[in-house]
Amino acid sequence: MLHRTLPSPRRLKFLLSATKHKRHITQIHALVITNGDLLHGSSIARDLIASFARVGEVSHARKVFDELPQRNVSVYNSMVVAYSRRSKPNEVLNLYDEMIDEGVRPDSSTFTMTIKACLNAMVLERGEAVWCKAKECGYQNDVFVCSSVLNLYMKCGKVDEAEALFRKMTKRDVICWTTMVTGFAQGGESLKAVEFYRGMQREGFGRDGVVMIGLLQASADLGDQRMGCSVHGYLIRTGLPMNVVVETTLVDMYVKVGFLELASRVFSRMMFKTVVSWGSLISGFAQNGLADKAFEAVVEMQRLGFQPDLVALVGVLLACSQVGSLKTGRSIHCYILKRHFLDRVSATALMDMYSKCGVIASSREIFDRTRRKDLVCWNTMISCYGIHGDGEEVVSMFAKMTESDIEPDHATFASLLSAFSHLGLVEQGQHWFRSMRNRYSIQPSEKHYVCLIDLLARSGRVEEALEMINFEKLDDALPVWVALLSGCINHRNVSVGEIAANRILELNPDNTGIHTLVCNFFATTKKWKEVAEVRKLMRSGTMEKVPGYSVIEVNGQLRTFLMEDLSHHEHHHMLQVLRDLSSEMRDVYNTCTSISECVI
Repeated sequence: MLHRTLPSPRRLKFLLSATKHKRHITQIHALVITNGDLLHGSSIARDLIASFARVGEVSHARKVFDELPQRNVSVYNSMVVAYSRRSKPNEVLNLYDEMIDEGVRPDSSTFTMTIKACLNAMVLERGEAVWCKAKECGYQNDVFVCSSVLNLYMKCGKVDEAEALFRKMTKRDVICWTTMVTGFAQGGESLKAVEFYRGMQREGFGRDGVVMIGLLQASADLGDQRMGCSVHGYLIRTGLPMNVVVETTLVDMYVKVGFLELASRVFSRMMFKTVVSWGSLISGFAQNGLADKAFEAVVEMQRLGFQPDLVALVGVLLACSQVGSLKTGRSIHCYILKRHFLDRVSATALMDMYSKCGVIASSREIFDRTRRKDLVCWNTMISCYGIHGDGEEVVSMFAKMTESDIEPDHATFASLLSAFSHLGLVEQGQHWFRSMRNRYSIQPSEKHYVCLIDLLARSGRVEEALEMINFEKLDDALPVWVALLSGCINHRNVSVGEIAANRILELNPDNTGIHTLVCNFFATTKKWKEVAEVRKLMRSGTMEKVPGYSVIEVNGQLRTFLMEDLSHHEHHHMLQVLRDLSSEMRDVYNTCTSISECVI
């Protein structure tokens, strides 16, 4: 029980900082009221506001704040902190405006928390106005204020502005460096993230878990296996906390750089798994062509009581696309409609799945029902029609997209040119390639050149394709030469094929499939010496040829067929079915030929 004989502000402050119960704080508040002169002491008012906020009584804190006859910057800051901790950014901004109107000069803490509130409310312009006011008050070099502005710029996509501010700062702390590294990594500028991390090292700043997460994200985006493993090793050696966020980022990094076994090992050792962790693993399996593993993981996930989120479900849809599992794909579609909502990402994944499972009508139905179609949505639908060889719809969809005031990007033209390549429409492909450059001012990338070279080579115009390679200075573009060589093999063009094959070997690819293609070319031209040399090169290197395989779904189960694998229990029966089908097709062909000759 508190007595009325406690006039010392110091003792009241001690009691307020020590207590964790609303009843005790209310008693101290009552004592302050009965000794009205103490209310004029701003430190007691500030501590009362902070104490009420600490126990979750923000309304009581605001009542104390509103009853004060005078409020200085420390009192305002206590109330700002109270709202900030309760995630009420609009209230923070209102308090800041009230503070300015009353002529109270904000300090570093005020500006830092107000800019953070602008970020939480996603009001960039308001944040920039607060930053201008901070500079007027002389806080342009304050490391805390600048750090909050850096975070605001990075999270709002103003990467250039953040970098310009960072370079102007006279003093930088570890938070500023970490903000830059993680901001670049999350914004997809992985090389910048690595550059700033090295700068951070040169300045002698320590490395914490947050900056390590940024580096792992950069490693994943760059596909840099060595850097990703180095960061993981550093985390282990230094004993930094391996919480669920760090471990999930490690899983995501390993699947993106192709180390599925390590990803599975990290995942299996996680003490606490989340839906995000499962989603990273499932997406990783699907993106690396392990559809069966993705299906097994999502089943295990649900068995353990986790409900798949949209990220995991999109990963399963990708797996369905790879193996043509229409039944599973439809089940996922129903699950999304029942448990989630069909956003543009999941709609796009469903369009792709239905298209690759042969049901283009369902892809179009989902496309038509998608209300706000973005560029990715249009690109996917164009690609779907291209896969199905419908050139008219490809051009029609492209025209509708431009009529909808959506500007095509490099991916649009990659889908467009790829469709024309599969359809053999050379003139249309060349026309849209020129339009991409001249009308839309999009400079062709290697992928666009590959599509065009492939289009020319498939049509037998290999000399023209070779001229284009030389004219566009694509001498070091390996995929371009591979596309040209494929066309030379199909059309038996030995002279151009030799040029392409020799150039491929000079570029020293580490892909066994490409070496096999070169070997097959030399074999068709009966150049056995060259065949032996390529095979020797394949044996002497570290390359290991992965057998080709296909996967189909039969009665809800995935069946895998490896190249030259004779172990399947129905192997002989399948061969007999293939022989029968081949015989029937030959008979039909001969019959049609005979009828044609009779008509003529």
